[in-house]
Amino acid sequence: MTGTIQRIAIVGAGMIGASWAALATAHGLAVSAYDPAPEAEAKFRAYVERARAQLAELDQTGTGNIAFSTDLAATLSGAQFVQENGPENEAVKRELLARIDAGSPPDTIIASSTSALVRSAIVADCANPARIIVAHPFNPPHLVPLVEIVGEDEVVIARAAAFYRGLGRRPVILNREMPGHIANRLASALYREAVHLVEQGVASVSEIDAALCNGPGLRWALMGPHMTYHLGGGEGGIAGYLAHLGPSQVRRWQALGNPGLGEEVQRAIIAGVAEEAAGRSIAELETRRDEGLLALLKSRKLVSE
Repeated sequence: MTGTIQRIAIVGAGMIGASWAALATAHGLAVSAYDPAPEAEAKFRAYVERARAQLAELDQTGTGNIAFSTDLAATLSGAQFVQENGPENEAVKRELLARIDAGSPPDTIIASSTSALVRSAIVADCANPARIIVAHPFNPPHLVPLVEIVGEDEVVIARAAAFYRGLGRRPVILNREMPGHIANRLASALYREAVHLVEQGVASVSEIDAALCNGPGLRWALMGPHMTYHLGGGEGGIAGYLAHLGPSQVRRWQALGNPGLGEEVQRAIIAGVAEEAAGRSIAELETRRDEGLLALLKSRKLVSE
C-alpha cells in the first residue's frame, strides 16, 4: 500500500526511471512518464515490460497504467509524487528541478535521484525547496530495496519514506547531506581497495571479485558491517570486538592503499573484467545479476529484522 499517493510522475525515462515505473505500476499506481529524447518511449516500455515480468516472480502483479509524454507540464499535471531521474549534472538538475517545482501541484513531493550531488546545490533555484528531497536508489530500483533520503522538512521526509515502504523499499534517512550519501561512499571505499590490490599485483581481477562475493559479500546481504563485527566479537559482541580486535582494524586501515586510475591500472582492470566476463555481453550479465537478485530476495532473511 502507498497511502494516499495513487498517481506519480517519472521525469527522465531511462533505465532508472523505467525501473521505478515498473515498480509503481506493479503496486497498482498510475504512472505518467516524461522524456524528451528521441525513441525514449520504445526503450522505456520495453524495459518496463521486462521488469514487470521479474516483479511478477515476487508476487507484485498490480496493473497500474502508464502514460508517456514529451510534454513536462502534461506529465506533472495531477501527480502526487514526482520521481526525477535526469542526468547526473548539477546545472541540469538545478534547472530541471526548478521547472518541476514550478509545474507541480503545491502538495506534491518531488524526489531527485542523484548518486553524488548534494541536495542544497540542486534545489538552489527552486521556489519551494522544502518539498524536494534526494531519494537515491540502487540499480535496479525495482529489485534493490535501498532508497537513501535527504531532506529538510520532517513531514515531507516521513511521507516520502512511507511511500517508499509501501513500494516494498527500505528507506534510509540521512541526518545531513554528504556527497555520495551512504551506500556509494561505502562502495567507493571498497572499490578503492579493490583497485589498489590490482595495482599492487596482489591478485587478478576475477580472484578479487571472488574473494568478496564468496566471503564478506554473503554476510553483507544479511547484515551490515557493524552487526557483522558484533557477531565477530563472540559473547562480548561489538564491545568485545572493539576492545580486543579494534587495534587490528586500525593497522589494516593504515595499510589500505590510495591508488590512482592511470592508464596501466585501467588496462589491467579492463583486461581482467573481460577475462571474468568470458565473452558474455552486458545484457547477458545483467540478466544473470537480476536472476541472482530475485533468488536472494525470495530467500533473504535480514538478521536485524
